[in-house]
Amino acid sequence: MSSTESSTAGALPGRPAPSGGNGGEGRPPVTPAQWWALGLASIASFMVILDMLVVATALTAIQRDLHASIADLEWTVNAYTLSFAVLLMTSASLGDRFGRRRLFAVGLAVFALASAGCALAPNVGVLVAARTVQGVGAATIMPLALGLLNSAFPPARRGWAIGIYGSVTSLAILSGPVLGGALTQGLAWQWIFWLNVPIGLAAIPFVLRRLHEGPANRSAAIDVPGLVVFTAAAVGLVWGLVRADAAGWGSPEVTGALVAGAVLSVAFVRRQARARTPMLPLRLFRSRSFSAGNLIIFLLNATMTGAIFFLTQYQQVALGQGPLDAGLRTLPWGVAPFLLAPRTGALADRIGERPLIAAGMVLEAASMFWLAGSATASASYLAVVAPILLAGLGAALAIPAVTKSAVNTNAPEDIGKASGAYSTMRQLGGAFGVAILSAAFTASGSYASASDFSDGLRTALVVAGALSLAGAVAATAIAPRPRAATAGGEAKGNAGEGSSVRSAGGDDRITDDRAPSRTR
Repeated sequence: MSSTESSTAGALPGRPAPSGGNGGEGRPPVTPAQWWALGLASIASFMVILDMLVVATALTAIQRDLHASIADLEWTVNAYTLSFAVLLMTSASLGDRFGRRRLFAVGLAVFALASAGCALAPNVGVLVAARTVQGVGAATIMPLALGLLNSAFPPARRGWAIGIYGSVTSLAILSGPVLGGALTQGLAWQWIFWLNVPIGLAAIPFVLRRLHEGPANRSAAIDVPGLVVFTAAAVGLVWGLVRADAAGWGSPEVTGALVAGAVLSVAFVRRQARARTPMLPLRLFRSRSFSAGNLIIFLLNATMTGAIFFLTQYQQVALGQGPLDAGLRTLPWGVAPFLLAPRTGALADRIGERPLIAAGMVLEAASMFWLAGSATASASYLAVVAPILLAGLGAALAIPAVTKSAVNTNAPEDIGKASGAYSTMRQLGGAFGVAILSAAFTASGSYASASDFSDGLRTALVVAGALSLAGAVAATAIAPRPRAATAGGEAKGNAGEGSSVRSAGGDDRITDDRAPSRTR
């Protein structure tokens, strides 16, 4: 995006586009260092999210070449999800302790080398092990990317930056099945992993030379007991969710894992209340915007991940499309986020996050109910593409605003912890969405025929719509934007340290980079 485009991205209807470089009305211009932060964070996160989905269309080829069982294929997917989800908070905590930039570079190196290990795997055991290490690298990259991005941009520019970041990551979600199908059919399944290696390794010197190191408190002690308890709790919850469809919700494995995860989660909260240097300070939850934002991204990602999981299969099982065509036919979901997220992010800087999140979640719910009524065994593609486009519009409105709300409600020294919590809730939401929609699908449908699959899909999509409606209700808890900020407080907010600025959730407080963290 050029500087001219960046300046007009946040223009409102009926209002002239800002002039004067890319500064906009009361907004500072984007510096070269900020462009580097935005570009590197977006590229790294694109790779991470892409690898969550790109494997799905290559599983048949992997099964054939490596003589893998169904259980082996399941762990090829779940090993990445498990290590990724459980280590997000740990990485955020370590980034605050040792510096986000250098740990971000370490994460890129681990991810790239593990990708090479996946491509070279001689058997499925090595592939699963490499996917586990790849998830470790991904867990290091994601929260630190968001933390570096928020540190690089002032409050008046964060919505715009997060919008562009969100458009890139949304594109990764939709292009995963397409790219996986294209590389597998055109070259070989190993290329879905080789693709990461040159990109990840090439980014490392730019990270070390171009990014500014975020605030690090090297004298602070690491909450090792809290870290261990949280990791164990996350393992229990994610294990139970990813195994629920295969083992059954009532199986000892799943119920035991979920109960253990819940008990350990309570133990983690109790530990954080007593710890001198907690990895997730409970005071952050005093902010309505932080608490509601984390709940909303959980529900939104549950809706999106679960729905896309079944819609790509619907295109193949019910409508008879191949893997590549199925991915291409789901791609319209990413059109609106890719084109509009930078503009909705800038709009959140102007009008606040609550109306955008509420509208986006309502549209997401409407699209799910619409799809539930139109996705029959004999439906034409035209009958389902319109609600898919509407789902993308809902995501374009909600994602940049909810990201800004959940992360930017905190003081600068807490952004890393807030990013870790947000990324964890997003990943848990994705695992929950696939698990709960799979249960709904199994209750009324099966893979036996196109008609049976469509019956199950409709039930799953109704559940997805209900999750989105719950997110719309949760959006009412987001703090509104104060009138003073709307009228022009934004420009004042960046005048200097200690200035009065509006946090992403609309919390009207004083932010001073030199002061201890304060939340409402």
